[in-house]
Amino acid sequence: MKAYRVHEFGGPEVIRAEQIERPAPEADEVLVKVHAAGVGPWDGWIRSGHSALPQPLPLTLGSDICGVVEAVGENVRSFKAGDAVYGVTNPRFIGAYADYAIASATMIALKPKTIDDIEAASIPVIAVTAKQALFDQAGLKQGNSVLIHGAAGNVGAYAVQLAHKAGIRVIATGSAGDVDEIKSLGADQVIDHRASRFEEQVFEVDAVIDLVGGETQTRSFAVLKKGGKLVSAVSKPDQELASKHGVTAAFFLVAVSTAELNEIAAMVDEGFLKTNVGDVLPLSDAIAAHEMLEGTRARNKGKIILNVLSD
Repeated sequence: MKAYRVHEFGGPEVIRAEQIERPAPEADEVLVKVHAAGVGPWDGWIRSGHSALPQPLPLTLGSDICGVVEAVGENVRSFKAGDAVYGVTNPRFIGAYADYAIASATMIALKPKTIDDIEAASIPVIAVTAKQALFDQAGLKQGNSVLIHGAAGNVGAYAVQLAHKAGIRVIATGSAGDVDEIKSLGADQVIDHRASRFEEQVFEVDAVIDLVGGETQTRSFAVLKKGGKLVSAVSKPDQELASKHGVTAAFFLVAVSTAELNEIAAMVDEGFLKTNVGDVLPLSDAIAAHEMLEGTRARNKGKIILNVLSD
């Protein structure tokens, strides 16, 4: 089978197409015939050698997948050959840019019925990240308030929708051109981050979901209620600053599970969640997809997808 792999860490140019042996699933795994694979920032971190997890080389890139189960391991009872599934390959977030991928049976779920493979491949990591940031990490509930930075981004768009659905007051930051779109997702207030400073308009929210980092993260401590929480999916917050403001702050890595994916699939099928697919490229354009991640090639907004079946 064809797979897009790296033998050394570096820029997009280190990605190479190879013919490798099709893997067989172990006891708690499934073999998926990949129809589409998502491309996310973490793929770039892994490729460049900046993963938060150990990544022995060589490796096949990619984690978000949608496809059809080809075979199951001996302990797998929740899936069978022929099932249409979506999800994440494994805790190392590798293996998806290929004709076939091995996935942990606990990190995939049946594909939402109302969308196609391309849309389904755009969902797993970013939607689960948004869900866990809001509810598992920040502990938000109906009637709470949240400030979401980067609300027009891939994770941010899901965070706005999920928070709105849960009855949480949503304040969001974004660019002027994204204001209407963010409002349409359910934000109660949208602040153009280039036109004004958010801390001049936001006071005492229960939580901040930081999807930007840097100075934006640092300035966010000032808008939290005492006892509030800052949750970042991009960088570790300053604990001294958190203590100074009487709040807590955490960086977290997403933990994708079948249960989470089932909940998200149900919300998609019920019409509560809107997907956001950007550029769709053939698998053979994996290098170009990573150039888009790096900002050296123009791209549209939304999740980049590799259409494996188009090659």
